[in-house]
Amino acid sequence: MPIESGSCASARQAKQKRKSHSLSIRRTNSSEQERAGLQRDMLEGQDSKLPSAVRNTLLELFGQIEREFENLYIENLELRREIDTLNERLAGEGQTVDGAELSKGQLKTKASHSTSQLSQKLKTTYKASTSKIVSSFKTTTSRAICQLVKEYVGHRDGIWDVSVAKTQPVVLGTASADHTALLWSIETGKCLVKYVGHVGSVNSIKFHPTEQVALTASGDQTAHIWRYIVQLPTPQPTADCNQVSGEDEVEISDKDEPDGDGDGSSDCPTVRAPLTSLKSHQGVVIAADWLVGGKQAVTASWDRTANLYDVETSELVHSLTGHDQELTHCCTHPTQRLVVTSSRDTTFRLWDFRDPSIHSVNVFQGHTDTVTSAVFTVGDNVVSGSDDRTVKVWDLKNMRSPIATIRTDSAVNRINVCVGQRIIALPHDNRQVRLFDMSGVRLARLPRSNRQGHRRMVCCCAWCEDHPICNLFTCGFDRQAIGWNINIPALLQEK
Repeated sequence: MPIESGSCASARQAKQKRKSHSLSIRRTNSSEQERAGLQRDMLEGQDSKLPSAVRNTLLELFGQIEREFENLYIENLELRREIDTLNERLAGEGQTVDGAELSKGQLKTKASHSTSQLSQKLKTTYKASTSKIVSSFKTTTSRAICQLVKEYVGHRDGIWDVSVAKTQPVVLGTASADHTALLWSIETGKCLVKYVGHVGSVNSIKFHPTEQVALTASGDQTAHIWRYIVQLPTPQPTADCNQVSGEDEVEISDKDEPDGDGDGSSDCPTVRAPLTSLKSHQGVVIAADWLVGGKQAVTASWDRTANLYDVETSELVHSLTGHDQELTHCCTHPTQRLVVTSSRDTTFRLWDFRDPSIHSVNVFQGHTDTVTSAVFTVGDNVVSGSDDRTVKVWDLKNMRSPIATIRTDSAVNRINVCVGQRIIALPHDNRQVRLFDMSGVRLARLPRSNRQGHRRMVCCCAWCEDHPICNLFTCGFDRQAIGWNINIPALLQEK
């Protein structure tokens, strides 16, 4: 009778172990549904103050956690068996190499090296598995803190800019590529006023600090100042927009986008002519803003200049030159006579008009692509966003380097800062909107699914932190603006 060698016996034994282990895995998988159902029945039998939807979500998440850790445990057992087999093989090789035994130190070194590789593999697998669980919790938390309240639908083309009035009644303004600017009731989503004075794309809208007057910039090479009168409608009960699908990234075709006629903006009062037209640029006027006090306005253009105007006389006060390429945005300080302009030349410039006799300029360099916007905070900080996928926080007293840098996965468009809480809202080309604090810590991402959120590039954000219903507004090239309720205390507590 032939005698079975030691190596064949060990191979057969290992095969039997794997076979029995695979059977145990099948038994485990077959009983998962039964165990999940048993756990659900046990928990449902207990008294709980949680709503059923929340309890079901928790049960699903805890079930996912259990499955992930069970898979990790099984893989850990497999890796331990591989380590034992590898050590046995190394020991066998050590006895036969050149007829001499490997030293204990050499064998230990090889075994340790192999073990470290396997341990690293185990750590990588563990991190990948647990990150899925953590992301599930983060998504659920973000949806609880950031809720969609209202959608504003009525434009026939993409919306470039969104702004909130600073005077009563508080209304929402949107500027669109369809050559119009619309004013909306925040509470009802009803269009209140349509401005049709421009003959080109309306690229920005800003409200006067003390009067019911709006400032719009356009592709027709002009900026218009126009007066509006609104009467807010009585709020009506609306359907809950917060029920979202579990899928977080769903592609939606153009046919599913909001129809421009959905909210009947055509039947709202129309303003056809401006009070004043500011005409000095030789190219598209991409943005405009009011200086503190509202007696002067600044415009930014693709002709590489920014102009400062006297509002009452429409006269050009200063032409601000120095940028090497087209301007993309301009912003004014809320309490001081300071202006910041951004450009495709990868820089933004700070213009100081506090001294009437002279104005000084400072150049900020730090981005590697188009600076899409730069905005002031209440203090001595400027926040800049860029197509290089970064956002930088700068101290006006030290212009050489930023005090914080936020790196993202997509180009950043027109950012906005919540002045009171110092929270930065970042709209992205990839349809996401993220919230960060001034030190660069990520706080949340606004939920986006096949039922809510933007379906195309998000162009702009605007905070209105005192409004009781919506305190953040976003707009995009999917022809809609969205009002969100951000639970800021809970958001900062999660931080």
